[in-house]
Amino acid sequence: MSDNKLVYSTETGRIKQQEAAPARPAGDGIVRIRRQTSGRKGKGVCLISGLPLDDSGLATLAAELKKKCGCGGALKDGVIEIQGDKRDLLKSLLEQKGFKVKLAGG
Repeated sequence: MSDNKLVYSTETGRIKQQEAAPARPAGDGIVRIRRQTSGRKGKGVCLISGLPLDDSGLATLAAELKKKCGCGGALKDGVIEIQGDKRDLLKSLLEQKGFKVKLAGG
């Protein structure tokens, strides 16, 4: 039983505890695309969630989708944001990559 709560050592300095990266919850295998305008001053974005990829895979997919749509976007907390209402184009692009896609929300 190692109940060591050492925070400083004169030999090595401050000792930090290793924190595990928070794991995203596993989805149901369906990628959902929804449109959101709330909190964005009326500007709409498409949110793509439920992708079974790690952070680097999400970043490359987001860059590819932004390039194919010809618009901007971002990757925040495992959710890809694409500017504008491009749900139909995004759905066809993701289905070509082999994902099961649903359009969610209004």
